[in-house]
Amino acid sequence: MVRRVAVVGAGVSGLAATKCCLEEGLEPTCFERSEDIGGLWRYTEHVEEGRASIYRTVFTNSCKEMMCYPDFPFPEDHPNYMHNARLQQYIRDYAQHFDLLRHIRFKTVVTNIRKRPDFRATGQWEVVTRRDGKEEMAVFDAVMICSGHHIYPNLPLDHFPGIEKFKGCYLHSREYKEPEKFRGKKVLVVGLGNSGCDIAVELSTVASQVYLSSRSGSWVLSRICDHGYPWDMVIITRFRTWLDSILPKAVNDWLYVRGMNQLVKHENFGLMPVNRTSRKEPVLNDDLLSRITCGVVLIKPDVKEFRETSVVFQDGTVQDDVDVVVFATGYTYSYPFMEDESIIKSRNNEVTLYKSILPPHLEKPTMAVIGLVQSYGSVIPTADLQCRWTIKVFQGQCTLPPISKMMDDIDEQMRKKLQWYGSSTTLQTDYITYMDELASAIGAKPNVLKLLVTDPRLALEVFFGPCTPYQFRLTGPGRWSGARRAILTQWDRMLRPTRTRIAPDAPSLFPISAMLGVLFLPLLLLLAVLYW
Repeated sequence: MVRRVAVVGAGVSGLAATKCCLEEGLEPTCFERSEDIGGLWRYTEHVEEGRASIYRTVFTNSCKEMMCYPDFPFPEDHPNYMHNARLQQYIRDYAQHFDLLRHIRFKTVVTNIRKRPDFRATGQWEVVTRRDGKEEMAVFDAVMICSGHHIYPNLPLDHFPGIEKFKGCYLHSREYKEPEKFRGKKVLVVGLGNSGCDIAVELSTVASQVYLSSRSGSWVLSRICDHGYPWDMVIITRFRTWLDSILPKAVNDWLYVRGMNQLVKHENFGLMPVNRTSRKEPVLNDDLLSRITCGVVLIKPDVKEFRETSVVFQDGTVQDDVDVVVFATGYTYSYPFMEDESIIKSRNNEVTLYKSILPPHLEKPTMAVIGLVQSYGSVIPTADLQCRWTIKVFQGQCTLPPISKMMDDIDEQMRKKLQWYGSSTTLQTDYITYMDELASAIGAKPNVLKLLVTDPRLALEVFFGPCTPYQFRLTGPGRWSGARRAILTQWDRMLRPTRTRIAPDAPSLFPISAMLGVLFLPLLLLLAVLYW
């Protein structure tokens, strides 16, 4: 019987794991290598080994109503998109509210996780940790790995011929903190992801010129969408997901491209993706297009080769006198504390996990990887639901299919990823579909048809409104009594931080009087003709 659970990492996923264990009467011990919680969102002046790193000006790309813990909303006066320092304070408030800090061992590094000799019978793990130079080993009934996937930089220098001859300096975006030391320099940023675009925009305020190189292009969205509402509250709805499921793929693709290209013709900015219909995660940046328009950021194709002081691009153009290159080329995921890493990377050195959580070949399902998934949705509610599902598996209350069936499911998911995202190994998945799969297995998926009978107002908001995290605490294990009210007031909380001045309502774009005039105009003309 699972009782003692080791949680690796005290970021947003590790805190969710610790809290969910406590909800179910388990005994979690969370190991955190640094002196504080927060993981990725805890900003430090310098890069720390074994920890994720962010730059000073990072803001969230998910709005507060879509990224909160599902039973702990953000305060009403918090902005919809917030600076990392404010999010870090929210994370601390969450940990204090649920009394999680006493279950965390700070400045403790997990150095080794291995199966016990009797694992086939007990499913137990030996976890070796180091603190102040002293090693300690403890036995746990289960392990939840919450160490994240933004720690080990992907720096594929072998893909960039001539980089060894380049006399300027280069760095990975993980090492970037602030722009001042790049003042007056010509900077090339390689990679058109969120980090690459953020860094390019910020550098454009001090650098003499910024070049942004992209291999395949990307859709670029603003954080604000229709009528100034947060993009994710408008786009991530059950109605849209249902519509996608019933429409032919050709129609879906046409609507997707039309929607992405509606406000801005991406081809005019050199941003149009090579695979336009791929659901690859778009870039969220409010300033990139204006920076391109002002000429301080220039979009360039993929790098062909580096020379001593210049860069040759795939289209044959050459940019001379480049001083600095920032590689925003993403991250690899690794688990150096696993004695047998093939438990997680079980096929072709790729992460192979059932429901993106469980290693399928374990004799006992007592290990889970939390947060190793990406979608339009935020990692916080995703990790929360992953933890709730995982604990039900640990307790034997959520039955797993045979290994062959789990591998078939993994293969099917990889096929879908190749079709929708252009890669079978991407961490991306469809947010609502994935969340509903997990929620259905533990009885936490909202039943819209039932709600339509018992609570029509809530049903309409759940189906047509944003799929906020509160929906997955309406029912099932971990049910939150405040979920209904949180859903029905989510738009009010969204508007609260922006309506800081009492302003008159805008006049109707098409007043009723004008509409009546248009309707009666033919009648008036007919009467005039008859009178004449």
